[in-house]
Amino acid sequence: MSAPRLVAFDLDDTLAPSKSAIDPRIGDLLVALAQRVEVAIISGGQLGQFRAQVVEKLPDAASTVFDRFHLMPTCGTQYYRLNADGIETIYAHALSDDEKSRALAAVQEEAERLGLWEAEPWGPILEDRGSQITFSALGQQAPLDAKMAWDPTGEKKNALREAVAARIPDLEVRSGGSTSVDITHRGIDKAYGMAQLATQTGISLDEMLFVGDRLDPDGNDYPVLALGVACQAVEGWEDTAVFLEQLIPTLPDAR
Repeated sequence: MSAPRLVAFDLDDTLAPSKSAIDPRIGDLLVALAQRVEVAIISGGQLGQFRAQVVEKLPDAASTVFDRFHLMPTCGTQYYRLNADGIETIYAHALSDDEKSRALAAVQEEAERLGLWEAEPWGPILEDRGSQITFSALGQQAPLDAKMAWDPTGEKKNALREAVAARIPDLEVRSGGSTSVDITHRGIDKAYGMAQLATQTGISLDEMLFVGDRLDPDGNDYPVLALGVACQAVEGWEDTAVFLEQLIPTLPDAR
């Protein structure tokens, strides 16, 4: 493809370790990238994670640079822009109370049936993110090493995802981060987020590039690849940093 006009990223295990702040090296690279193209982050996490992991860790830059950042929590069901006054809400599509209650019941009951409900988790296992219900097998505050060791093959998450999806066929159920399963409105995934970016920015999908660590068919980044968007697979934030250090010098200054 020719030089992209927009580069979008997954967050956890692409820009930073799961639920951890970005390294200063990534912060510098994101700002350098935004001096040339639009920059988007699409993740299953909620806005608070985007703020703590990325926004508050970015180095100082001109306001015009931050104007090029697009934040899409919960797989694009929410969309925010950075500006001089902080974070501006573009839209947020919440689940109904009925959808939330059915999703919460299904994921807990199936996790218990499969022996995947942790008796002593690090914080809440279930989280209502407004437009998304998230199951975190070891709890929201689980340490990174425990999360990485819990399901290295993805077999546990995939079994839970399939069981929950059968219970609530009107909702979307996807494997998320290293220990998570996400539930949203049907048809809501990262491909939806990319399509929304195209609508909001006027940049076509074939002028975009997506960077993620879960582009395998069971991963929550895969819908972007299936949509036909050019993708770069990475295996952690260090891999992303190396890729950006090679990409940025090839891009023209912002138009």
